[in-house]
Amino acid sequence: MTHEHDEHDEHHGHGLDDDHEGHDSATHGPAPLTDVDPAGLHAAVDALAAALHEYVDAAVGVRAEFGSTEADEDPRILALEARVGTLNAALYDQIHDRLGMHSDLTGMTWQEDEGGHDDAPSEDDEADTFHVGLVVVRTPAAGDRTLDSALDIVESGAGDLTQALVDAGFEVAEWGVSRGAHVDFGDEDDDEDDA
Repeated sequence: MTHEHDEHDEHHGHGLDDDHEGHDSATHGPAPLTDVDPAGLHAAVDALAAALHEYVDAAVGVRAEFGSTEADEDPRILALEARVGTLNAALYDQIHDRLGMHSDLTGMTWQEDEGGHDDAPSEDDEADTFHVGLVVVRTPAAGDRTLDSALDIVESGAGDLTQALVDAGFEVAEWGVSRGAHVDFGDEDDDEDDA
C-alpha cells in the first residue's frame, strides 16, 4: 500500500513545464550545474530535522495526555505539523531555485516483504490506474482543522472506496492519496512506454 502526502508540491498542475518564465535559465537549463554551494541546502535540512525531532518529542508528550484522536487535533501537534510542512516547502524551494530540480521528498512508501507482492496481479490480469481529484478549500467553518486533516478524511474515504471495489470483486493491488500531485506508483512510466 502506498500513501503519498505531497504537502508542498503546489507547482504541479500550474503550467510548470509549459514555460520557464521567471526561472533562471542556467539553473533550469540543460547544461550541468557546477560550483553550487550546498551549505544553504544542508541548513534547510538541519532545520527540518530539528523540527521533526521536536514533533516526535511533542507527539510522545501529547499522546501521554490524550487519546489518539485528541492527540491528532492537539493545537501543539497541528502547529508543529504546519511548521514541518513550511520547512519542507522551504527545502523544496531551495532545491528548485538553486538546482532547478522538482524534488519529491515528502512521499511515504511502505515497502513490501522481500519475497515480493504475493497479492500482486498476474501478467494475465487486466489492470489500470484510476485517479480521483479533489480541490479542497479551507474555510472559516473548518475551525482549527488544517488541510492536513482534510487529507486524513480523503485517506479514510479512499479506504472505504477500496473496500467497495474489493467487495465488488476487484483486486486493488495498491492505493494511496496525495496532496498537490497524483499518486505515483512507480511503474506508470513503464506503462506509458509500453503504450
